[in-house]
Amino acid sequence: MEDQIPLLFNRSSYDHDVLKTLCDKSSEYLGLSGSFSGRVVLLKPNLISGRAKPLACTDARFVKAIAEWFVDKGARVLIGDSPAFGSGEQVLNKQGIADAIKALPVEIIEFKNPREHYLSHDVKVGISEQVLACDLLVNLPRIKAHSQMYMTIAVKNFYGIVCGMQKAMCHMRNGSSHLKFADLMLDLTSIVPESVSIVDGIDIMHKQGPVNGELLKWGCFCAGKDPVAVDTALLAALQLEHKQCPVWLAADRRDFPGSRIDNCCFPHLSPEKFFGSRFVAPSLLNPVPFNPFRFMVSSFRRAVGGMSRGVGIH
Repeated sequence: MEDQIPLLFNRSSYDHDVLKTLCDKSSEYLGLSGSFSGRVVLLKPNLISGRAKPLACTDARFVKAIAEWFVDKGARVLIGDSPAFGSGEQVLNKQGIADAIKALPVEIIEFKNPREHYLSHDVKVGISEQVLACDLLVNLPRIKAHSQMYMTIAVKNFYGIVCGMQKAMCHMRNGSSHLKFADLMLDLTSIVPESVSIVDGIDIMHKQGPVNGELLKWGCFCAGKDPVAVDTALLAALQLEHKQCPVWLAADRRDFPGSRIDNCCFPHLSPEKFFGSRFVAPSLLNPVPFNPFRFMVSSFRRAVGGMSRGVGIH
């Protein structure tokens, strides 16, 4: 049961030193205390698009603080994602994250060299070799409303480990059911060797999403090893109906321990301490498949980005 320990902290700003202190406070519960010398830590923020407003991606200040904490621990720190539109490097640059971490010994990577994995419903995807080779994946989602999947929290952010255009193709081919698509994301959480989710819940997006929603200043820092337990805790803290979220509903149907709020232990603040946010989630969910035109545009941008760096398309 030790993985079902979502750590919730009240944090109203992106103060650098305070965020690093919260990492210190979380590390013992998450098994992250001690040195990371010789270990490869891969940071995976939410990098949906370079053209989106900054609120659509994990905040650059949040990413910088987490990156520096692991650097201080002696880790070799990498950062990357497979955005919906464009390349990871393009989004990191356009969203100011690359600039925020430029003084740190952090290596920007693209998720490529896919290795085939079979998920639920006999769905085949290519998972980035860089993801599979790291010692620890640090999942850095930002809490957002999502027009297709209700919410982006910890589990949803794992979808970015699927390589490049395969991510969009999976949307196109396997989006006939929200629960089926949720099953695929749940499967992805168990593929990586080891992971921890550290959630940016300070300034969050509600009403619409994952791109064009509105700012809600919530002031929550959350960390946990079990992404399902993290989602369960944060849905409760936002006073949202769990069964409206396809990811949570799929986890509940598959009897994931983290889907039960009674299984979760809260050594710091409980979800009730965050009640009253007035977060507005989508009332009706859109179909999962991408618009075909947007898919073609994304493919073109990814190809142009790859050629500009002198690499192939994976």
